[in-house]
Formats: sequence, C-alpha cells, structure tokens
Amino acid sequence: MASNFDKFQKRRLISSYFSVVLSVFLVLFLLGVLGLFVINSKKLADDFKEKIAMTVFFDNEANDSIIKAFGTDLKKMPFAKKFVYVSKDEAAKLHTDIIGEDFLTFLGENPLQNSYDIHLKADYVERDSIVKIERTLRKNEMISDIVYDKQLVNLVNDNIKKVSFWILIISGFLTVIAVLLINSSLRLSIHSNRFIIKTMQMVGATKAFIRKPFVMRSVKLGMLGAGLAIIALIALLIYVNTNFPSLGILDDKILIAFVLISVLGIGILITWLSTHFATQRFLNLRTDDLY
Repeated sequence: MASNFDKFQKRRLISSYFSVVLSVFLVLFLLGVLGLFVINSKKLADDFKEKIAMTVFFDNEANDSIIKAFGTDLKKMPFAKKFVYVSKDEAAKLHTDIIGEDFLTFLGENPLQNSYDIHLKADYVERDSIVKIERTLRKNEMISDIVYDKQLVNLVNDNIKKVSFWILIISGFLTVIAVLLINSSLRLSIHSNRFIIKTMQMVGATKAFIRKPFVMRSVKLGMLGAGLAIIALIALLIYVNTNFPSLGILDDKILIAFVLISVLGIGILITWLSTHFATQRFLNLRTDDLY
C-alpha cells in the first residue's frame, strides 16, 4: 500500500516538475521570438523599403555615352543601394512576355524609353528624402520622367511607425503574462509541499534553510526550460536563415547572443523570485491556514 502511495507521489512530483519546465519553455520561447523580431524589425523594414524602385526614364535623344555617364554618377551617389539599366529593347521584351503578344508588330516602332531602376537605401525611402533626390536627378536635362510609387512609400513609413508602437505594447504585455504564468506554475508546485515546509519550520529549521532547496530546485527547472527555449530559438534562426538568406537574420550575432542570454537570465530570475515569495508565504502562514 505504501509502495503504491510512494509511486503516486513520485508521479505527481514528476508531473509538477514537467508542468513548470513546460511553462517556462513556452513562455520564454515566445519572449525570445518577440525579442528576435524586435532586433530584426528594422532590418525587415529596411529590406522591404529597399525593394521599392525609382525608375528614371531618358529622352530618346540621350545617347549611350550620356546614359553610361549617368550610371557612373549613380555609383557615387550616397542614396543608391543598387541600380539596373533597362534598355528600351529589354523593356519591350519584358512587356511582350507580360501581355503575351508582340505589341511592336502593330505599332511599327518601340515607344518605350531607356531607363534605370534605382533601389534606394532604406534611410532615404522617406517623403522628404525622395523629393530631394528626385529634384537632384531632374537637373539632368536628358531625363524625361521619374516614376515611383509615392503612395506605397507613404504607406510603408506610416505603418512601420504603427507596428513599432504596437510591438512595444505587445512586448510589455507578454512580459507580464510570462511572469504571471511561470509564477503560477511555481506557486502550485510549492503549494503541494506546504506541509513539508511547515513541518521543517516546526522542528526549528530557519526560513533561509527551508527556502534554499526549493529555490535551487526551481532555478534548475528554470534553467532547463530556458535551455530548451534557447535550443528552439537557435533552430528557428537556422530555419529562417536557410529559407530566407536575403534577410541576413544571423548577421548581428552580438544582439542574437544578448537575446539568448536574456532568455536564460529571465528564466533564472523569475523562477528564483517566484519560489522565494511562494515559500515565504507558506512560512508566514499559521498551521490551521494550510488547510
């Protein structure tokens, strides 16, 4: 009979440990994902901005030397991330592929113009900066027109500000939820040992002596949960970098290491504080209140 009771107690203890580790793992993994997203949010926003192209069209009178000189000047421009020259013949071929028929056969001539597709650096994809760039480029008399999606530029910048604000709000909210969930799991674990705590106190053990094994056990569980969260985060980073290498998500290794170390630190800190206050609560209770 006693053996069955011991097995039951052991299973309950293992179940309690498992729930604590699982809670710590899930919460810290979500916090880690959010942390990685925050440090990479600017990179993601910059990557999206730099996909917006500004197309510069040239007059038909512009010869190859003028167009080549413009490309040479672009290399010296601080705002140009990359640029591609598209000849009128290449543009005609591209249009033919899109519409599925050769429009030159019934027009008789190519109405398209030679152009450059310029991708600006992210810092220059702003309303005022693009207007200044456009004004500077239009000083070249051989440029007939400059086209870019003004509405998209405005929309991107406005939405990035809104997303940044909500990321801060969500980060704070999830942090509070993380503390509450981990604290709740640990309190339940300590609650199951409340009679042991009170018994030790009644035989003369000091509060610090009683707290120590519970705190050490919780910290170890917290480290285990945090370790699993770190492994899962590293796996996630490798997966994203393998499938989306253009994001360069592993480039900033210092910040990534900071996030991973913070996950471990938060796991240890929350479990230590939660266990400390949970045991203190039962130490301060009268024996009758334990029931």
